[in-house]
Amino acid sequence: MKQEIAAEVAEMVKNGKKQPHLAAVLVGHDGGSETYVAYKIKDCEAVGFKSSLIRYEDDVTEVQLLAKIKEMNEDEDLTGFIVQLPLPKHISEQKVIEAIDPKKDVDGFHPVNVGRMVIGLPSFVSATPFGIVELLKRYKIETNGKNCVIIGRSNIVGRPLSVLMSHKAVNATVTVAHSRTENLEEVCSKADILIAAIGVPGFVKANMVKEGAVVIDVGTTRVKSDETKSGFKLKGDVLFEEVAGQCSYITPVPGGVGPMTRVSLLQNTLLAAKKEIYG
Repeated sequence: MKQEIAAEVAEMVKNGKKQPHLAAVLVGHDGGSETYVAYKIKDCEAVGFKSSLIRYEDDVTEVQLLAKIKEMNEDEDLTGFIVQLPLPKHISEQKVIEAIDPKKDVDGFHPVNVGRMVIGLPSFVSATPFGIVELLKRYKIETNGKNCVIIGRSNIVGRPLSVLMSHKAVNATVTVAHSRTENLEEVCSKADILIAAIGVPGFVKANMVKEGAVVIDVGTTRVKSDETKSGFKLKGDVLFEEVAGQCSYITPVPGGVGPMTRVSLLQNTLLAAKKEIYG
């Protein structure tokens, strides 16, 4: 996908069109956020995008941040931008998301983009769901009429993914399970495609997975570890060692859904540059 995007960008620039420009706003020094943003800048370089990083300390006020977003909305040189979440508690994430111009909302979190996605209109789809659907498509995994169970109902992954998986292009029958679901193990064990997105390391065990199922692990929890230099290790929501043997496909952590999320952000930025969503 990166190669495809890079080729398109090179062609655009050759034809005198503007180089796509992605900006990220980073507030504070959250370890996970620092890592993600560093990757995003590296990804932009790899595909020929221009990138900018706007940094603020934890004590930036909501008013200051919203003023910056307004400025970025009006900046004609910017194709799209993201505000890296989570934000400090004194700033309303929802206010920030709603302040972003939907045409530049390449994270796909604005209610306008979410609403368009739900009714099947062209939209920027949030990067993780977009990446998961693309992963299934590119591995030619049969989704038509299949039973898909998603564990987790967040606005960033579970909820939008449940809509995408039920769209006609995918045609799965979707169950959204969560912490209050009765007989959760039984519900999961009937899934042809099981997607874990709850942020609880090792939650999905072998007894929850049907023989031959496709398992997608969205979890990336940093846990303490003596095995790594950093003293941390990324753990998925699926107990990989126990589950892998009975799946037809399974995504690893790290290295499965994460890179797809990153490339989907690039894909959205390219769509914004080509004006394919809003014209």
